[in-house]
Amino acid sequence: MTMNSQSNHLQSADSKNEPIIIKKFKVPVPPPTRSTSIKSNTAIIYCEGNFGDIDGKTANGLVRHSEKYKILSVIDSEKAGLDAGEVLGGPPNGIPICSDLTEALSIASNPPSFFIFGIAPSSGMLSTYERGLIFEAMSHGMDIVNGLHEFLTEDPAFAAACFKYDVTILDIRKPRDKKDLNLFSGRIAEVTCPRIAVLGTDCAIGKRTTATILTQILNARGIKAVMIGTGQTGIIQGAQYGIALDAVPSQFCAGELENVIITAFKNENPDVIIVEGQGALSHPAFSTSSFILRGTCPSGVILQHAPARINRSDFDGMPMPTPHSEIKLIETFSDTKVMGLTLNHENMTDSEIDTAIIDFENSLGIPVTDALNKPADILVEMVLAFFPDLIEKETGTVN
Repeated sequence: MTMNSQSNHLQSADSKNEPIIIKKFKVPVPPPTRSTSIKSNTAIIYCEGNFGDIDGKTANGLVRHSEKYKILSVIDSEKAGLDAGEVLGGPPNGIPICSDLTEALSIASNPPSFFIFGIAPSSGMLSTYERGLIFEAMSHGMDIVNGLHEFLTEDPAFAAACFKYDVTILDIRKPRDKKDLNLFSGRIAEVTCPRIAVLGTDCAIGKRTTATILTQILNARGIKAVMIGTGQTGIIQGAQYGIALDAVPSQFCAGELENVIITAFKNENPDVIIVEGQGALSHPAFSTSSFILRGTCPSGVILQHAPARINRSDFDGMPMPTPHSEIKLIETFSDTKVMGLTLNHENMTDSEIDTAIIDFENSLGIPVTDALNKPADILVEMVLAFFPDLIEKETGTVN
């Protein structure tokens, strides 16, 4: 089989926007490293020098929550020997942080099935060292989960390695062919349940985490909620419906998101749909929030803010906006209302969080909470206060 024929074997994304992958190929000899047994969902996450930090948000999110993968360990030599749960400010979760791939493999009871690249650098590209590490992981029979803007399925060297080691690469951000993309149609009006967008005052501020917690607690209270992932981390975590919006050509962003929401609504018949936000509407480096507002036409918005963050993430000379200014911008840009504020408590003490909640509630006149630090039921009450018709859907409470 020639390399050209290999590169033609690409799996198209289905209606749920599964990532495009390089398929495995049948060869006349047994695969050199892969067992014939069914693969597990075990994974190692690479997050060198970034776990627990802003650029490690993919790894951070997967350690906090993953429906698709069982995380065995995290690679970050700067935090080696620590427990991943504790590094993220939570209780120990038994996921060790290892110094390198060799150590991560040595402590696994069975060979891991997946190697997940857990860093989300602003460049979206691999370093020379990271390329070599991915090739090494492939040589151990591990499939690669890649959330970067650099599509490894388009690299002949990685395609050859897939063939050599009988492994698969999943390029999470790779969009479908333009001929298969959707333009905005206005059919979002067919979605009759509330649509809540979780937006923020900055990137890497906890929008996905808040959206995930809100979706989980609504379902636990008997209110059927479906979350729409809009970035690579949510999709890797296992969001059933989602699209890596920042990799879609801008002309199709609103339409692609609209199509995913309509599909989720028709398939699941939910009581409410939660849409994960990206970036910030006021941030000049990102346009995804505008497409989320256009494609979702949200019934309400929850805004995420980090009170102790002085400057925008990755932009040291760019001061953070206030929740007041972001709310005004959102409500001017879109026919919607901000229904509540959620806080990211980075660099804050418990007393500072409590004070911030009171101050923002008094100044903004909307409910305020911290999704990680305060009871999750407060999020539900925020939703029920804005959408009282959902109260009759509730079947129970969770402490």
